[in-house]
Amino acid sequence: MSVLLAAAAILLIVGLFTPIVGTLVALVESCRLVTMSADRSVYLLVAAFAAALAMLGPGLWSVDARLFGWKRIEPTPRKR
Repeated sequence: MSVLLAAAAILLIVGLFTPIVGTLVALVESCRLVTMSADRSVYLLVAAFAAALAMLGPGLWSVDARLFGWKRIEPTPRKR
């Protein structure tokens, strides 16, 4: 399990397969949150961070941005 999370951490740092790896880390940490009896706040924080990273996607300097292009999220203007 820790080898899987270490490999996922390396992929997230590099920015390769960010949505897939972020979802995987969020699922693993959610399972650990339910099954482990230790400090659960750490598991909750890591799961929330990984889920947010999976939804937002890679950054500008990531490998995903170099391979597939960087998609910028722009909010629509409010109508008055």
